[in-house]
Amino acid sequence: MVNIENYNFAGKRVIVRVDFNVPLDDNGKITDDTRIKGALPTLKKILADGGSLIIMSHMGKPKGKVNPKYSLSQIKDAVAQALDAEVKFAPDCGKASEEAAALKPGEVLLLENLRFYPEEEGKPVGIEKEDPAYEDAKKEMKQRQKDFAKTLASYADVYVNDAFGTAHRKHASTAVIADYFDADHKMLGYLMEKEVNAVDNVLSNIKRPFTAIMGGSKVSTKIGIIENLMDKVDNLILCGGMTYTFAKALGGTVGLSICENDKLDLALNIIEKAKAKGVNLVLGTDCVAADSFSNDANTQVVPAGNIPEGWEGLDAGPETRAKFADAIKTAKTILWNGPAGVFEFDNFTAGSRAIADAIVEATENGAFSLVGGGDSVACVNKFGLADKVSYVSTGGGALLEAIEGKVLPGIAAIKG
Repeated sequence: MVNIENYNFAGKRVIVRVDFNVPLDDNGKITDDTRIKGALPTLKKILADGGSLIIMSHMGKPKGKVNPKYSLSQIKDAVAQALDAEVKFAPDCGKASEEAAALKPGEVLLLENLRFYPEEEGKPVGIEKEDPAYEDAKKEMKQRQKDFAKTLASYADVYVNDAFGTAHRKHASTAVIADYFDADHKMLGYLMEKEVNAVDNVLSNIKRPFTAIMGGSKVSTKIGIIENLMDKVDNLILCGGMTYTFAKALGGTVGLSICENDKLDLALNIIEKAKAKGVNLVLGTDCVAADSFSNDANTQVVPAGNIPEGWEGLDAGPETRAKFADAIKTAKTILWNGPAGVFEFDNFTAGSRAIADAIVEATENGAFSLVGGGDSVACVNKFGLADKVSYVSTGGGALLEAIEGKVLPGIAAIKG
């Protein structure tokens, strides 16, 4: 596999898949430019070498239709400012061959939103899965997806994928396009390499003890990850809304707390598996309960399995926070995905804060810490601690699938 650091892009037209799916306010102004900043090392390297640059990305979920709300024209000036270069704009990503061909070394072309074409995602539009004609429509769309990817590929001599956030999707621009470049003309960008290495550090080059912290509201959405981690970790902290499914499964009462009543057996099964594998499973024992779902609610600290009727658990209690911190501080490899409470409310941040502080302390003592998945990233940013952990991942779903042990199509398409 070609390495971007050692590649010379001089005189080459390079098409780069980035993840510029950035949040915009009502006036189309970017509210968080983290993703643009993340791609800069790759984009600047191509320009510095004397290559010409074609940038492609999606934004939002326009479902295969043109929608001005999701037009990348809104971010053209911000990209130009970040690159310190003029950026041309191609208003139709599927018909940009003239604009691409006219590019000179050092020039930049931003393509319009890839998802304005249904072929990007490759899903049939306007037909339900239950429809008998769906399979034929799917086959036809897969062929159209190949044609669309071939068109995108025709704009350039080299393909670089730097969009880890969509690496788990087999889309035209993230995976199919790679078929139209030989091994010497396709590679991962710097950001993608960093993400892949960070996941490898957590899953392959494990230094022990290894503590994983899984938060989130549902056990069911995390079950694949929990099961894969069981074979790797020494300590597994399950927190957030999941706490109350476990508490109820163990015979407790959880009031109005979020709880998956159809997953109680699954929770007990996880407890048994942890015992059998010698994993220290750390569950919440107390919580901060509230009498309404709001920042201003009345609160009381109660056992996680004895929450009064009409109250709901919204954060980890002090005893639980101490238990979490103990399992984190001594670790040498740490993975955090998902907060311990409703951290968006300032009065319910203490659980997540305790996790974040313990991770920072462990990192200062030589641990490798990976924080990833939207909410936990928002957490460390809210606490101003993003630069005090080893790595903050940009990929939500992609990171989780990688941790689950799945092969990511966007990476496989380049690594083979």
